[in-house]
Amino acid sequence: MDTTLLLAHTISPDWSRDLVSELKTRLPEGLIENATTPAETTEKVVEADILVVGRLQNEWLAQAQELTLVQSLWAGVDMYPLDRIDEAGVAMANASGVHAKPIAEHVLGYMLQFERGLTQAVKNRRRGVWEHISGGELGTKTVGIIGVGEIGSRVSELATAFGMETVGTKRDTSSAPASIDTIFPASEYQTVLQQSDYLVLSCPLTETTEGLLGVDEFRMLNRDATVINVARGEIIDQTALVRALRSGMIQGAALDVFEQEPLPPESPLWDLSNVIVTPHMAWRSPQTTQRWADLLVENYRAVASKETDSIVNRVL
Repeated sequence: MDTTLLLAHTISPDWSRDLVSELKTRLPEGLIENATTPAETTEKVVEADILVVGRLQNEWLAQAQELTLVQSLWAGVDMYPLDRIDEAGVAMANASGVHAKPIAEHVLGYMLQFERGLTQAVKNRRRGVWEHISGGELGTKTVGIIGVGEIGSRVSELATAFGMETVGTKRDTSSAPASIDTIFPASEYQTVLQQSDYLVLSCPLTETTEGLLGVDEFRMLNRDATVINVARGEIIDQTALVRALRSGMIQGAALDVFEQEPLPPESPLWDLSNVIVTPHMAWRSPQTTQRWADLLVENYRAVASKETDSIVNRVL
């Protein structure tokens, strides 16, 4: 096989180095290219059959002569020029499912911090205050999941293990994981809001989901509800969120994604006592490189054998 796979320079050097090391043990020698500069990507994309990207620059589609597949390392594809990729006759796949386990555990960590009062306990420790805090039990609560895909499904599995009631939305409700007690179509997300003690956003960013949670939606939530966002920052109206948190409209929020990243120093989210901020880190774990490699190897074989219908996670 002489199919070539190119990692674009828009992938973090640390990630690409580890990924190349893993792939070289599993794919034909000499057919993996790792571009470390814009010039190298521009040069090597001309003959690449598979282009692995973080960000994708439009000119690469025009320069590529052999390109069959654009492979994203992310689950979301909202940042890619899908129309131009499609017009170029190139397939595209995402990394759906690769990050589900670490993200779901991150979500569970958020819920435990709020439920057991750990956020307040940490603050008390810093102040040298010995104060008993009465924590609750997750098993008495309901988690609502907006977007029961790979990530949402894993969240529901972990929540079920704690005895939580699980409700969620899914574009296709004909199938849902056994760990979801009640599934609703995406259009009925407000019903999920009204039932949720913990509301988890794990849906893709689309025209429909942009600004999905605003002032009206925060009013539908229980005052003891906590909003958790591991999807995209733009799904929440951030100004409305700050207002809801300051006024006690909701109990708190745990956020791994934001409208602007890094979160600006002047953002009020840094200073609110009922907010947990993490720097878009939920997806990463020591196992991520291995899972990326598993996906790339499978899709490499599909392209090399000209069986593009068998490309995993194909979105175009």
